Parts: sequence; C-alpha cells; structure tokens
Amino acid sequence: MNKSALFRIIIFMILALVLFELVAGKEGTWAVQEYPLIWLILGVLFLCAYLLETSVKTLERVLYNTLSDEAKERYDAQAIARKEQEFAGVKKFYDKMMGDKPMEEEGEIEMDHNYDGIRELDNNLPPWWVYLFYATAIFAVIYLTKYHVLDAAPDQAEEYLQEVALAEKEIEEYKKTAKDLIDVNTVTLLADASDLKAGQAIFEESCIACHKADGGGGIGPNLTDRHWILGGGIKNVFNTISEGGRDGKGMVSWKADLSPSEMAQVASYVIGFQGTTPAEPKEAEGEIWIDPDAPAPHEDVPVESVETMIDSTVTNLNK
Repeated sequence: MNKSALFRIIIFMILALVLFELVAGKEGTWAVQEYPLIWLILGVLFLCAYLLETSVKTLERVLYNTLSDEAKERYDAQAIARKEQEFAGVKKFYDKMMGDKPMEEEGEIEMDHNYDGIRELDNNLPPWWVYLFYATAIFAVIYLTKYHVLDAAPDQAEEYLQEVALAEKEIEEYKKTAKDLIDVNTVTLLADASDLKAGQAIFEESCIACHKADGGGGIGPNLTDRHWILGGGIKNVFNTISEGGRDGKGMVSWKADLSPSEMAQVASYVIGFQGTTPAEPKEAEGEIWIDPDAPAPHEDVPVESVETMIDSTVTNLNK
C-alpha cells in the first residue's frame, strides 16, 4: 500500500471518529467511552477501507499488465510525473514558511565575517516564527481588552473559584448516590424498608450467633436495652461494626467483609431493636447511652402544654 492510500484511510477514520462524537458524544465524555461498540464499528470501517484500497490497487495492476509495452512506458512516465507533483503544494508552503535559501543562493546573504573559513550568513527570521509572534501580540491585545478593560468575562481567579464551586457541588451530588463512600462521620440512620430488610439479612447471616435473632444477646450483649458498652446511636454502632469491639473480648471487625453501605444497613437494623422485648434478654452491660445531640426534654414541650400541666397540678392539689 502506497503513502497516498494510507493517508486516505487515516483521513477517513478521523472523519468517522469525529462524526460519531458529533452524533453520539455527550458533554464531559467521549462517545467511544460511552458506547464501546463504536470501536468495533471503527474496526469494521477500517477493514472495509483497507480492502477497498487493496482491491483498487490489485485491479490497477491487472489492467497495467494488459497494456502494450508502449502504453506501459507512457503510463510509467505519467505515474512519475504524478508522484513528483504529490504534496507539491504542501512542500512549497513548508519551504516558504521556513524561509531557507538554497545553498547556491547563499552568496546573496553572505556577510563579510569569516572565522577560520566559517562564513556568517544574514538569515532572516523564519516566516512561521514571525507570523506566530504577530499572532501572540494580537491575542495579547484582545485578551487585555476583554478581561481587564471591558470586564466582559471572568478572569482566571474568578474562573478558578467557579470551577471549584461547581466541582464541590458535583462531589456532593455524587456522594448522595455513592453509598460506599459512607464513613463514621457521614453515616446516617436509614429508614427505607429495603435498607432495613438488607440489614436484617446481614444480621441473620452473621450476627445471630452472638446476639440472637431477637437481639436479646448471647455471647454478645443485649441490643434491646438502653445500655451500650461502646456507645449507642448510628455512628457508634457503625464504628463498632467496622472496627470491632473491645480488644481481646469484643466483636471482631467486619470492615473487611462488609461494604460501608452494608454496615450502615445492619447498624440501622440493630438500632431498631431498641425498646423491643426479647424472649430471653441478657443482663444489661455497659452504661445507659444518651444522645448528646438530642434536644433537652423541656425543649420539645410547648409553652401551652406547660401551662396546662401547671393548671392541672394546682387543681389536683386543691381537691
């Protein structure tokens, strides 16, 4: 396969990839990432293009062999001429941008300086370098005017703050659906029936041997009373399941066997035992745990209720 055929195949594949991105691509992701099947389609297109170029080349060779010797000479001469003209425009543009003088014309730019036979030439800057310099100067004027004179767009510092704010918002949205990012600081009590059912399944599979199915306690402590050895509440229970209990005599760590979301589910199910009555409750262990974040009892009582209670007390005393 000659260079022209290979160049055509490459251009065809690039155009196909760009077309897929325009049709199926989404903001922030590549179409080939979103739809891996595109790679197979591109492979088929490449194979088809390769077979087409090969077939054309084979047909051209067959037709060439049917020509007379004189016709073959004319065809070869035309092929040489076409090859010389191949990419002639690109080569001409390249030479112009480089601005090099042919060796036979270097005498026109030779300076009088001669150092031990080493001549110095007065070469001009390459045109590509000059044009690039002009482009940067024009860009600088436009940038200065847009961002610092007209204030038509946010500057780099403002753009950075906007991007950081957007990223933080996206992270928070991601955390809401990424359950396995839960830790002891972010875990919350789950109330959804599906989560509690999943927690029950984990409890019945791994925990009833020590705590019994009704949470009354066996080798492990009673889960139905208000006493806790390592503290109650969703965060303490989650941490105990994750890190294990007391060294040497407490529960083993389950973080290697359960994901964070599973530990949150079983912790929420365990807290649901509070206030229930098991068949054979084990004697309470630890201390009564009071939620430090819970409001004081009087904070939940309305003023009207307090006044009613006082009136009722006074009435009873007068009887």
